[in-house]
Amino acid sequence: MTLSFAHRKATQALNFFARAASGRMNKLKALKLVFFADRYHLRLYGRPITNDRYIAMKYGPVASSCKDLAEMSEFLGDNERQYAEQFLSPAGHDYRSLAEVDRAEFSETDLEALAYAWSQYGSKDGFGLADETHLFPEWKRHEVRLASPYESRVPMHYPDFIENPPAGVDRMPPLTGQEQDDLRLQLEELHAVESLWR
Repeated sequence: MTLSFAHRKATQALNFFARAASGRMNKLKALKLVFFADRYHLRLYGRPITNDRYIAMKYGPVASSCKDLAEMSEFLGDNERQYAEQFLSPAGHDYRSLAEVDRAEFSETDLEALAYAWSQYGSKDGFGLADETHLFPEWKRHEVRLASPYESRVPMHYPDFIENPPAGVDRMPPLTGQEQDDLRLQLEELHAVESLWR
């Protein structure tokens, strides 16, 4: 299941976390915070914020296009780059915020999810957050493949984010079976609607 990447929201999500950290943010840490924000929003409201494609890697889930934005990589499209360069600038293992967050890009629930990710996980460093993401089922299912010498990245799927982790892992309450079924249906409907516009 793929969704249309929301590059303006993704840029502003990265900017949000850099601003929360006084203007400069480690890229690894930022990508974990984006994961927690997307996951929160998906589990509560039936859609992620960024619509990014997630990849399971050694250091946990990676929102692949958000990584490109934080690095200003050559894989960015012209529109993505032109927008992002107004707000973000790579700086080694970090990136810097260049302007205030454009909150108009977000819904109230998007901002709620970003604030949640920062309040719950913002005090940890990137490697600590990576270790924490390894406990979640959406990454855990790929652990054996990633441990082999032949695979360093495996595509992840949003429906897997709906599964509950073991007790004590998640800082969000577990979803009931009915809530999980409803969220899967919402994701399918979102994918179907987006497919009509492609």
